[in-house]
Amino acid sequence: MSFDNISDRGLVILGCGRMGGAILQGLLKGGLPAASVWVVDPNPSDWLKESGVNLNAELPDHPAVVLVAVKPQMMADALPQLSAMAEGDTLFVTVAAGITIEGYEKMLGKQARLVRAMPNTPAAIGRGVTAIVGNPNATSDDLDTADALMTGVGQVVRLDNEGQMDAVIGVSGSGPAYVFHLIEVMAAAGEAEGLDPDLALRLAKATVGGAGQLAEDSDESPSKLRENVTSPGGTTAAALEVLMDPETGMPPLMRKAVAANIARNRELGK
Repeated sequence: MSFDNISDRGLVILGCGRMGGAILQGLLKGGLPAASVWVVDPNPSDWLKESGVNLNAELPDHPAVVLVAVKPQMMADALPQLSAMAEGDTLFVTVAAGITIEGYEKMLGKQARLVRAMPNTPAAIGRGVTAIVGNPNATSDDLDTADALMTGVGQVVRLDNEGQMDAVIGVSGSGPAYVFHLIEVMAAAGEAEGLDPDLALRLAKATVGGAGQLAEDSDESPSKLRENVTSPGGTTAAALEVLMDPETGMPPLMRKAVAANIARNRELGK
């Protein structure tokens, strides 16, 4: 997709921490001129100061897109002052967790064109996955624009409705933390069996990273890939018997973890 409209009218980024910064880097690499970007951030990084963007400068009146990447608790201060843009034909794309489309419409007005996007932290290395969903005012072109903005940091999936966002947060939004914990516990198990801690950690990291890449690149399902490494009656089968136990293994544990995540997310959203 061409960024002509954004190049001409400008992109405003509210908050340029890790996620906002990763998205900006993806856009600049993709050919968006730094001069077409306005960033509002009270504590800009050195990289940002040298990037050539308009930093904490007077904003254009009618930018093509406002990307909202500030923390949810800062939103109530930051957004209402941009409500005049929402009355025009500026698209708002938000990557902040925890605030619903209804919440944004209260801050910006019902007429706002809005796409809610939920990336995860591997976006920082261009390996994220982002789910997007628009409000009723968002057009198919708006979704295409949001898709193009987020493609710079990884894959993009489109949801049918905002109700699916809680499950997305429970699986992919918070999911990197589950995988990091898997690495921790695999390394700890290796250490308990006599491996040097550094060696156990290196083995666990490389195994999870490599298996994840294999699962993404392969045409075979994860179930088939699992079967490929499991000889009947062998060592892997013995371990999987524990991990796949329907009462005490990973299936019920992961269901409980994701359900707890969603319940907490709904509490915070109230």
